[in-house]
Amino acid sequence: MRYTSQIKPISYLKANAAEVLSLLCQERQPIVITQNGEAKAVLQDVASYEETQETLALLKILALGNQEIAEGKLKPAAQVVARLRAKHPAR
Repeated sequence: MRYTSQIKPISYLKANAAEVLSLLCQERQPIVITQNGEAKAVLQDVASYEETQETLALLKILALGNQEIAEGKLKPAAQVVARLRAKHPAR
């Protein structure tokens, strides 16, 4: 994704905050805020932020799983299922 059309100076944000928020919610594209010509912050709508956080959480779980596999912390699925069934017998 290219952000070149979504780059705004901080002065634009200060002068047009309501418009920027509306644009964020409508377009669901992040906006890069610059100060003195340098990128300083990224603004995004709340829904996109929450999606990003959920995605990062899932990626972290996958990374931890891969790490456990690499460390040999594995159990056969049949053994896990048997243990779960023993803890929670059919009702």
